[in-house]
Amino acid sequence: MPCDLTASRTRNCKNKLAGQSKIYFNNFVEDPFTIVAGEATAVNPLLTEVYEYELEGDGNTLVESLVSDRNTGTSVNTQTLTTILKGLSAANGAELNLMAYGYPQVVVKDRNGEYHSVAYDDGMDFTVEKVTGGAKTDLTGYTLTGVATTGALSAHLDAATVTAFLLLVV
Repeated sequence: MPCDLTASRTRNCKNKLAGQSKIYFNNFVEDPFTIVAGEATAVNPLLTEVYEYELEGDGNTLVESLVSDRNTGTSVNTQTLTTILKGLSAANGAELNLMAYGYPQVVVKDRNGEYHSVAYDDGMDFTVEKVTGGAKTDLTGYTLTGVATTGALSAHLDAATVTAFLLLVV
């Protein structure tokens, strides 16, 4: 059967870090990557510009929930991206308005140096929360919550694809 298991997994070492170091956004492009067996192996030539957001601190998460339903024969992966951006400005607000209005696709770089292609199929829908905080140590900035649905867990970019992708950063 095409859905039978094909590999085992050994115990992992305890040398991983959670969280994200950067996220990259691009305007929607049909099939931004060639994906083979869960790995992005090439960049679509129609993808010409990528926007990099550097992250720091905790609270930046990517959660994927792949749920299968034997009654309907379907599987849906809900990808939820939470990102905290410090500081407020008119320029940032205008850009985040565009993000909420559009269908951006996302690549997440985690703290282990892995790149994950998120919102591959239809782009991501964002909620943008702008806060000024109340206490002097509260966040003044934006919290982005993006949600996308797709049929599989996010693909990892191979080394050559990462190199080609990073050349597109504006």
